[in-house]
Amino acid sequence: MKNFKPYTSTRRHVVLSNKEHLWKGASEKSLTKKYIAKAGRNNAGRITSRHRGGGHKKKYRIIDFKRTKFDIPASVIHIEYDPIRTARIALIEYDDKTKSYIIAPDKLKIGDTVISGEKVNIRIGNSLPLKNIPIGTVLHNIEMKPGKGAQIARSAGASVNLLAIDSGKAIIKLSSGEIKNVNENCFATVGTVSNLENKNVKIGSAGRKRWLGFRPKVRGVAMNPVDHPHGGGEGRTSGGRHPSTPWGKPTKGYKTRNNKKTDKSIIRSRRSK
Repeated sequence: MKNFKPYTSTRRHVVLSNKEHLWKGASEKSLTKKYIAKAGRNNAGRITSRHRGGGHKKKYRIIDFKRTKFDIPASVIHIEYDPIRTARIALIEYDDKTKSYIIAPDKLKIGDTVISGEKVNIRIGNSLPLKNIPIGTVLHNIEMKPGKGAQIARSAGASVNLLAIDSGKAIIKLSSGEIKNVNENCFATVGTVSNLENKNVKIGSAGRKRWLGFRPKVRGVAMNPVDHPHGGGEGRTSGGRHPSTPWGKPTKGYKTRNNKKTDKSIIRSRRSK
């Protein structure tokens, strides 16, 4: 972690992850494209994620989540910072001279060799089907459907434990405590996602928060009754009711999950004790 001298009141509290070991040059031009920020809006233009918008201009790095170049070794050229995600990314070059970006696992170094295939060695950065991985291995970048690309455990410090293989299903335990099963033919990558110290980062100032694409969050009790159920009242009040959203839905414990398609894959919910 990187701390700063308190030459301003906000700088005193800033704690950032160390980037000294990362690549200082430009990203691979053939693997970047224009990033169009959605500002929290869906394809209909409606806000589905509040308090998002603005932020510094950035480019999107095309990450290879499928790792379909089987049995072709690739060497790590350098480890890079990615402004889109919390994890570090690694630029790799295959023996056939093609390049791609992958999510960099922890302890992956420049010059290391990674490979993807059905029966490759259990080494950090290697990708193979769950059915060929020993029980108890720590994994990341796990597919939910064979060939679709990694969807589970992709952010900084994320990892999954492989608990068992049974009747064509691999049983995995997520860092949230949830236990679920996925197809044993789904690919996974060995190791933990890099940048483990990201959870200790303190942004420190409102300005830095805006650079990252976050907009201010106004408290409901500071609004008028027309704008929020907590608004209004004489003097300062605490809302006068149970916490709720601006649309009146209760919060803090009220279940809103409505995804019946994936319910069958969950063995134990993250909320169960």
